[in-house]
Amino acid sequence: MEHQKLNSFCHLTAIPRDKPSFPLRKLIEKKAVLGKILDFGCGFGKDVDFLHQKGFDVQGFDPHYFPQYPSDTFDTILCFYVLNVLFPEEQNTVLMQISSLLKPTGRAYFAVRRDIQKDGFRTHQVHGKPTYQCFVKLPYTSIFLNENTEFYEYKHINQATDNQSKCPFCKPAARLHLLAETPLSYAVLDGYPVAKGHTLIVPKRHVADYFELTFEEQKDLVQLSTFVQKRIKANFQPDGFTTGMNIGKSAGQKFPHASLHLIPRYTGDCKNPSGGIRAILR
Repeated sequence: MEHQKLNSFCHLTAIPRDKPSFPLRKLIEKKAVLGKILDFGCGFGKDVDFLHQKGFDVQGFDPHYFPQYPSDTFDTILCFYVLNVLFPEEQNTVLMQISSLLKPTGRAYFAVRRDIQKDGFRTHQVHGKPTYQCFVKLPYTSIFLNENTEFYEYKHINQATDNQSKCPFCKPAARLHLLAETPLSYAVLDGYPVAKGHTLIVPKRHVADYFELTFEEQKDLVQLSTFVQKRIKANFQPDGFTTGMNIGKSAGQKFPHASLHLIPRYTGDCKNPSGGIRAILR
């Protein structure tokens, strides 16, 4: 993709260290690093080495330095100073990946810089290459803040206990299998599926009509649906897909909250698939 070409030197911002990072030291003090651990965007892997030495069950992933993508899920995921060097769409991809790798009751911790005054490219002092940096604010729980850095704690939207909403889309049930999440939307396997892998992609803001969502929210739903479609295809091996949404009672919308249905299709799942969506009103 073009933005990846434009931001092809982001890995150069990884810093070689001889001691564990400040965020890791603070989280260990809080006893927040538990269970099976993933350091996502681990750079040279120094935090991974330190955790290994302390007896933690830990794995590192970095697209440039440790490119083997994780095949497991994790209790704790660490992501330190990664988002600050990525474009918004790249940030969203990382957030979707981390949410999909996190166990249902797990926690992810993000550290972002607070000393960036201006977004944009600058020439790396050592390597002489253009590297991008930007200010990042996340809608997750802030657990530490000073003039240089901020830490966030993330948990799946359907594991939140402080959500008092009565809308089943604003407060999805804990039993639902969450596939991925962004700050603006989430995707879960439908609780009443019409096919194996039937998925709902839902904006977090309580809006009934898809066409009343902002462009950013609509774009986010599309990016998330593309991400989870790949997972559904790998897990269920469908022969095709039907996507769509119900807008208004006359279209079958039961709850006043927008949602996109991503329905895997299988050869023989209906007598005559000819016409597809057009056949709904026949």
